[in-house]
This record gives sequence, C-alpha cells and structure tokens, in this order.
Amino acid sequence: MNKSIPSSSLFLSLALIFVCLFSNTVFGQPFFKAHPQINPYHYEVTKEKSFDHAAVSSANALASMVGAAMMQEGGNAFDAAIAVQLSLAVVFPEAGNIGGGGFMLARKANGELIGIDYREAAPSKASRDMYLDEKGNPYPEKSTRGAAASGIPGSIAGMFGTHAYAKLPFAKLIEPAIELAEFGFVLSESEAKGLNTNRNNFTKFSSAASALTKKENWKAGDTLFQPELAQTLKRIQEKGAAGFYEGPTANYIVKEMANSGGIISLEDLKNYKPKFRKPLEFDYKGHHIIGFAPPSSGGILLAQMMKMIAPYDISKLGNNTAAEVSLMVEAQRRAYADRAEHMGDPDYWKVPTKTLISDAYAKQRMSDYQEGVKGSSKITNAGQIHESEQTTHFSVIDNEGNMVAITTTLNDSYGNKTIVAGAGFILNNEMDDFSIKPGVPNMYGAVGGEANSIQAGKRMLSSMTPTLVTLNNKPYLSIGTPGGTTIPNQVYEGLVDMIDLKMSLKQSIDGPRFHHQWIPDTIMLESDFPEATELALKAMGYTTMRRGHFGRMDGVQISADGKRIAAGDKRGDDSVAGY
Repeated sequence: MNKSIPSSSLFLSLALIFVCLFSNTVFGQPFFKAHPQINPYHYEVTKEKSFDHAAVSSANALASMVGAAMMQEGGNAFDAAIAVQLSLAVVFPEAGNIGGGGFMLARKANGELIGIDYREAAPSKASRDMYLDEKGNPYPEKSTRGAAASGIPGSIAGMFGTHAYAKLPFAKLIEPAIELAEFGFVLSESEAKGLNTNRNNFTKFSSAASALTKKENWKAGDTLFQPELAQTLKRIQEKGAAGFYEGPTANYIVKEMANSGGIISLEDLKNYKPKFRKPLEFDYKGHHIIGFAPPSSGGILLAQMMKMIAPYDISKLGNNTAAEVSLMVEAQRRAYADRAEHMGDPDYWKVPTKTLISDAYAKQRMSDYQEGVKGSSKITNAGQIHESEQTTHFSVIDNEGNMVAITTTLNDSYGNKTIVAGAGFILNNEMDDFSIKPGVPNMYGAVGGEANSIQAGKRMLSSMTPTLVTLNNKPYLSIGTPGGTTIPNQVYEGLVDMIDLKMSLKQSIDGPRFHHQWIPDTIMLESDFPEATELALKAMGYTTMRRGHFGRMDGVQISADGKRIAAGDKRGDDSVAGY
C-alpha cells in the first residue's frame, strides 16, 4: 500500500533542500557567501592545473579551494595550510582531523626552514607494557580500537604554532570549516562508502550516536551535517587553543575516555605543546631536499635511500624495470632495518641522525650490494652505529615562494573509530605506532625496539614524510602522501621519477609503486605494476605480493617560467586549486 506524504512533512523536506542548496548565498555563511565559486553542494575534482600565482593540492576539492581563496584574499601559504587542514577535518573525516597530529614542514621565501612537530604524545598514565596481558602477549585491538588507543591530540596546537607565520586572523581561517560542518557538504561516492563501511565500528567504540552514523546507508550526493563538530570549531574560534585543550571540549574528550579504557586526562590536554624540530637537509643530483626530523622516520629514510642509490645512473636502468626496482628495494631493505633499531622520539632516545644520513654510512650500507642479486632480511640487519596508512597530506606554494608541506594523521582510516560524544570528531589510534612489544609488528607490519617503546609524554615514531625541494637555491617542489609505512618509499620513488627519469609531477604521482620495509621480506606491488617486471623480480628470487593502492600523493611544483603546477593523485578524490 502506498503511503502519502503529509503536506507538512513535504514542506519541511523541501525547506531543508532549499537550505542545503542556497544557504551559502542567503543565510549566515559569510565565507561561502563571499566566495560563491566554492559550492559545498556542487563541486568538481581537478587533478592537475597550472596557476600563475599560488596553488594547493589536497585530498579534497573543497579544502583545496578554501586554501586557494585564503591566499587570494591576501593570506600566505601558512594561512592556506591552516584553512585547508581545518576544512579537511570536516570534509575528509577518514584522515583529516582535529583529533590526531602531524608535522608541518616549511621553507619561507627568505630561505628560513621551519619544522613543527605536533605528533600525538603518550598520556601521563601510559607505560611500557600497557598493551600486554599477564603472559606478555599483546591484547587484541587494544592499541588500535577505542579510546585506549588514543594519544594526546596535537593538531590544534600545531595549527596555532603555524599561525605565527600567517597573515590572517585565525578566526577567519577556521570560518570555512565551521560553515562546512554546520551547513553541510555533499559526499562523494568514496566518502559515503567509507562511512558505511565503518558504521558498526563507530557504534561499537563510541559512547553515543553521532552525525557520521545513521541507520540508512550513505550515498553519493547526500549532505553531511555535523552540528557538534561545528560547535567544537566555534569554541576554538572564540577561545583559541584553549577552546580545544580546556573547557567543554576537553571535558568531552576525558568523558569519552571512560567508555573504552582511555587514559587521557584534563592535565594531559592542557599540558600538550607542539615542538620545533630542525629540518633535515641533503643533496641529490643537483637538488636540495628538505625532510622532517625524528620522531618522523621519513626524513632519515628518504636521505638514506637516496644517498644509497645516488652513485647509480637510474635513467639507464629504466622506469620500473627489474634492475631499477631491485636497486631501490635493496636501499629500502637497509634503511627500514635501521628504522626498527635506531629511530624514536629524540627527546627520549638518542637517535644517531648525523651518522644515519651521512655519505659514508650510505656507502657502508651498500658495500655488500650486488647488482641484480636479491638481498635477504635474515642477513641484512640494522647497521652498527657508534655515535655519542590513515593519513593525509597537502602541499601549498604561494605567490611569494613560501612552501608548506603538511602530513597529518589519525593513523588508521578513521583512527580508533571513536567519535567524541558532544564534540563530533574522531580520535586517533597512534599508540599503535609505538613498539607495544619489541619485535612485534604493529598494524602496518613495522617492527620496532626499545627506541620506540612506550613512555609517558613520549611521541611515537612516525612514517610521515612531508618533503620540500629547492633547485639552484630557489623553491621548486612541495610533496608528500599518506600510506603508513609505505609513505617514505612513495616519496622516494616519486622524487626519483622526477629527478632521474625526468617525469612530470603528475606522472610521478600517478605511477605504479612498490614497497619493501625489511620485514616481511616481500616486495609489495600495486595492482597496476608491470607484470613483466614482477616476473623478472621473481626470477631473481624476490617474493612479491599484489595489493591495492599505496596512498594519495599530492604536490605543487614551480616550473622554469614561475608557474605553480599542482597535481593530485589519481587514487582518490584529491584535487588542486589556485589562482
């Protein structure tokens, strides 16, 4: 039997549709009213474009457009970066966040380098064996799901640290995110699928229902409204960092902790501070590369691997040939072995950075390499030193030549699946990035030791690899990607494609990727990797395995004529914007 819709209900439904479609031009959305070209209910993805003045490449079209608009209004790359990250927290909840952390790497137009570490930290009640049972075995899921998996969030503190280099008021930079949360935006197909896939986990690991959960399946074209998140963002707009780390939002976080064994306290939140880290620098074939220092492992790994292969003519080996992949994999094997042994939070562990990235050490590590011969992770261990997956990346270059690369994360896709009741955002599961037991792999298969063991206040080792490149001492490239332990290798392969093989930014971002991380002793290949190369690698003795895509690389490059060429990865909804 057909049911008629009451006229009152029909009127309300039509009114809601009207609000969704036209509120940005009629009602109280000052940012979107001033920028009618950015429509949260109808937008397109732009994968590659050249701009005259400034450009952004990020995981979401709306976030990229917001960043470009801030620069067009007189802001710089730092303003854009803050606005982009806040917008991603709304429109890309899979990895964009205010409940996680990350690294901000920048080079100002005057050559000054800046590294802000706002990685999550272990709560004050954290301890070395907190995820082990009485027999010393890891508890299933405890370090990956629920509030117990969460480190102290650092994203908001990092954004306020970044704001010291910006031009526009923070209240203005957060306004687009508030409007996107309060008045909604249209979901893409992949975003709807992600929410549907994780619905049961959201319900299981959160103390209350939220805007992200509903009985019916989300579908492409649905409008997502997040009123609780909007209120959280408004508290930050009004009270600054204290609007997150103190007051109602902090209380909501601590209350959520009680639901599933979390240990973050009000004092932990109030005491969190970002840290400035001196960026790492090295040269590779005429290019000056700038990476992030520990607790990121990415900068060291990138320097190690590129220095190990520097003596070889990659262009003669050819793109994605067995000879090229074998050489690059053997560098990966050696660098990731060092990661497991020597890398951690430098405030708690003496990381031998100077030695690890030295030319002499790179030469020593490759001394047993034989061209065309498979190595073995049973034989290759960490070098002897005697020295006293979910994540999102975005790149920005402005009209002055300021370059910013930011990689920020919740760790797993949608973090620990816990949505803070009353506050509307997802918490991270970064505690799993510690070595919860030396020698036991984490969720990404990465093995660690004492260098990365859990200690109160300590920051867990990360694979995030925001990277900048200069050419002839001029700004050239901002690049990075999500992807867990595959991140450093993605950036490594992308840079080799551009520098050695003279590929375009878009070609290097979209090209098929491979990954080796010492243990397991397997080369992971993306599904579209050349079959002939895989067969040749197997003939050499390598074990290979096919898997899905590795990440979503985004970058902005300055061309020889000064254009800003922005490119977004084919693997996701990544999109570029600029002017």
